[in-house]
Amino acid sequence: MPTKKAPDFIIVVATLLLLTVGMIMVYSASAVWATYKFHDSFFFVKRQLLFAGVGIVAMGFIMRIDYWFWRQHAKTILLICFALLVLVLIPGVGMVRGGARSWIGVGAFSIQPSEFMKFAMIIFLAKFLSERQKVITTFKRGLGPSLGIVFIAFGMIMLQPDLGTGTVMVGTCVVMIFVAGARMMHFAVLGMIGVGGFVALIASAPYRMKRITSYLDPWSDPLGSGFQIIQSLYAIGPGGLFGLGLGQSRQKFYYLPEPQTDFIFAILAEELGFIGGSFLLLLFSLLLWRGIRVALGAPDLYGTFLAVGIVAMIAIQVMINIGVVTGLMPVTGITLPFLSYGGSSLTLMLMGVGVLLNISRHSRY
Repeated sequence: MPTKKAPDFIIVVATLLLLTVGMIMVYSASAVWATYKFHDSFFFVKRQLLFAGVGIVAMGFIMRIDYWFWRQHAKTILLICFALLVLVLIPGVGMVRGGARSWIGVGAFSIQPSEFMKFAMIIFLAKFLSERQKVITTFKRGLGPSLGIVFIAFGMIMLQPDLGTGTVMVGTCVVMIFVAGARMMHFAVLGMIGVGGFVALIASAPYRMKRITSYLDPWSDPLGSGFQIIQSLYAIGPGGLFGLGLGQSRQKFYYLPEPQTDFIFAILAEELGFIGGSFLLLLFSLLLWRGIRVALGAPDLYGTFLAVGIVAMIAIQVMINIGVVTGLMPVTGITLPFLSYGGSSLTLMLMGVGVLLNISRHSRY
């Protein structure tokens, strides 16, 4: 393995800038709601600062661990995450929020096992693909077993149910398998099966069908399933080129529900306008570009697939979240990396960046 060097500076800077923007926007988006509910305008941002602190410490620690460590313990990490997915389904252990049993309480806080399953699956699949890269073009020994593990995890996540997190995990794994060299014919067949299964999942739950109909025509139910997307567009529209000004959002005054979470980009666009939104997308683009560069320069296949998985996970979440907020995709309940309020998601993303930084220390570029 090549001699270690300094971690990728641009990845570090882009990540810290995204975190800084996120802290400012979490406070701006949540202050009104936090004052009303908790009599403390800083309630959410203080907790987010704590999550960020833990995440940054974890990122710095993981950055110093050779990424081969994750290969050696991939199976153990995956089994632990499977065990957590089982625990979260047990009444009295798993906590129900928004109709999904997706959280396990830890003192005054809670963790979301499905978020960590995404990370565990990337670690395990990178090991699997690096060992079977030569047979990935065969279904029996390559593609089939890899997808089988992924869809077992997806099925357990859907028992909560959490279609958004499951979709990100499956999408990330599909990108990794594609990069590994799987045959396009296999993808075409599985894609048709996947579309059929996705349609069945939507049809099996009325609330998911309402999300699709509200995506196609939110005004068909403006006070119900179409409410969030309408209010989100009402936020983005007045933002214009330069925005209404930081802290001047109107939609955060009880129009857009809990704007500090999935729809935080709408508040950012309202307050900072097209310029602010473009700056945020530039930061994400820098992070993803450098991540791809790290993947291309990794000294071995495991490092390449691991970096690809982390980059794909971040990219897919960004695309889906902003797609939902701008009305281009149905509502899925997926957070915006580094910006949305939430401990499990933020910690996971920073851990992933820590792994990416370690790979960059061994990169040929």
